[in-house]
Amino acid sequence: MSSNTVPGERVEAFWSWFSASEDRLYDFENDQERVFNELIEKLKGVEQNLTFEFGPDIDGVREYVISAGGIRDSFHAVEALADGAPSLPRWKITKYRPRRPELGQLQIGDQMIDPNDIDFALEKDGKRVGISLFIDGYSEANSQLWGQVGFLFLDVALGEYDVETKVGHIEFKPYAFKTRLDRRPLPELPGRFDMFVADMNDGS
Repeated sequence: MSSNTVPGERVEAFWSWFSASEDRLYDFENDQERVFNELIEKLKGVEQNLTFEFGPDIDGVREYVISAGGIRDSFHAVEALADGAPSLPRWKITKYRPRRPELGQLQIGDQMIDPNDIDFALEKDGKRVGISLFIDGYSEANSQLWGQVGFLFLDVALGEYDVETKVGHIEFKPYAFKTRLDRRPLPELPGRFDMFVADMNDGS
């Protein structure tokens, strides 16, 4: 079970290793499996649920995303590790999987899934936002697959932090499902979500 604090020596040990291994990490493509396995092992030495993403080399800088794997109980570890980072000019340290500018297609197995084949609707869920996804091809028989697809799209559209702190219930329904809620195509979700949250915070 996660505690609410991460021992400082764990954070220091991780960044000491990271700094000493910086060249291998930056050029991870040369030995990707070994480097990624070692990095995951070191992250788990800080907190069991931590994971990561690397961005592309852009003008000599890579993004290093520190993620809690969508587990809110481990958010404190993301904060502690990111806040404890030393000066690393070749790295942009990012807390949590961020929103991405475009919702691209997702490939699950041999199936390519287009976000334009999914609608969403928003509603209040206490102090959070409930989201319904209406998915072309969804059925109870394949609900596990489409649930995986839905959560992946939500992470890309809203980012890990907002999904875990601002989203309430998430429901998956067949595309033909009838609702009185305002349905919109999934690529509109980030902007509509932000407006919905702002309206809730304004008490409207």
